[in-house]
Amino acid sequence: MHAHWAPRLTLAALTFVAVSWTAIAQTGRTVADGVYTDAQATRGQAVYGAQCAACHGATPAGALGPPLAGAGFLRVWNTLPLADLVDKIQNTMPATSPGTLSRAQAADVVAYLLRASAFPAGAAELGSDAATLTQIALVGPPGSPAAAAPGRAALAITSARPPGNMAQVMRGILFPSSNLLFNVQTYDPGEQKAGYQPGTTGFSWVDWGAGIYSGWELVDYAAIALAESASLLLTQGRRCENGKPVPVERVDWIQYTAELADAGRAAYKAAQTRNKEAVGEVTNQIADACLHCHEVYRDKPGGTDADPSNKAARCVP
Repeated sequence: MHAHWAPRLTLAALTFVAVSWTAIAQTGRTVADGVYTDAQATRGQAVYGAQCAACHGATPAGALGPPLAGAGFLRVWNTLPLADLVDKIQNTMPATSPGTLSRAQAADVVAYLLRASAFPAGAAELGSDAATLTQIALVGPPGSPAAAAPGRAALAITSARPPGNMAQVMRGILFPSSNLLFNVQTYDPGEQKAGYQPGTTGFSWVDWGAGIYSGWELVDYAAIALAESASLLLTQGRRCENGKPVPVERVDWIQYTAELADAGRAAYKAAQTRNKEAVGEVTNQIADACLHCHEVYRDKPGGTDADPSNKAARCVP
């Protein structure tokens, strides 16, 4: 297993491309086929009321937490297999005591959520085994909401000259986030931690926020940061630390970008299991994605006394 990165191994320029995060069921079976029973949904409604309503509302319309029915729900979960939703509920909910619901209870809650979104009931209950749930896609009816197109203001922001160079973006976002994930190799995110205390000596990116968010939440956020912020490194006009343009149109650069985006998504999926070993395994994928780009664009021989790591040669293959 790869160890934490040393400072010399600052995350290289890997960026987001249009790769799919959607795992559509392979058989074509969907929730429109009647995959739960009314009795099961009623059981799930009771569990929802006791465990979920405090955050998501008396009905699944959303409150402190996001909506779990209707347009807002479908915008997030449309085309994903029910296994993802059941896993999410079983492993990470309720937020105040994650992992306390049984697999069967999580499946019952999903049955209730399907009924709340007006998907039809059927003759057989929704099973809780992964093999069955993976084969059923949560596909909304025709006209189900999709992500809205960016407005003029958003387009203006994304087309503006980037304020940071490549090294600044990596050191500010990707380096601390990846190191937090590597930290899972050694420390269990499920353990209670005191977190950073003002006035103490030193400052740890890994400990920051631990007094506010749980360890597993911080792992979630770090994985999302890798997957989401990779797109920043494809921004036209961005420069490397040495002033050279980022080679955003090169095929290999885009390939390394896809590897980082995939690694971030894999890390988030592993984090959702709340299993330390699963996240530890994914850190190999993260390290490999970084290494592939480093070997081409960052780790340059021929340094001098004034420039030992040969920064002047970076960003060029």
